[in-house]
Amino acid sequence: QVQLVESGGGLVQPGGSLRLSCVASGFTFSRYYIHWYRQAPGKERELVASVNGDGSITNYSDSVKGRFTISRDNAKNSVYLQMNSLMSEDTAVYYCNRGGVYWGRGTQVTVSS
Repeated sequence: QVQLVESGGGLVQPGGSLRLSCVASGFTFSRYYIHWYRQAPGKERELVASVNGDGSITNYSDSVKGRFTISRDNAKNSVYLQMNSLMSEDTAVYYCNRGGVYWGRGTQVTVSS
């Protein structure tokens, strides 16, 4: 079955960086767009970034454009989210997603001094 497992979250100071990873299994990874979403307390889940199957097309929300970079390594069935210049507003649980249907359990990112 389809599985998505996120890792790499944690506590970081404003202006810092984190790199999230998502390892996928149970499907032909290179055929699918993969997305990163986030959900902050009391807010709706928000699409942050997307990457197509071969990594040649990426899209970002306006709130993270220029600070976050999504990438993938199909040999490792993995997608990454490099997050730089983190702000308190980036505090959320970050989820890996395929097709709007399959979700990981999420990884907590907290930006605080």
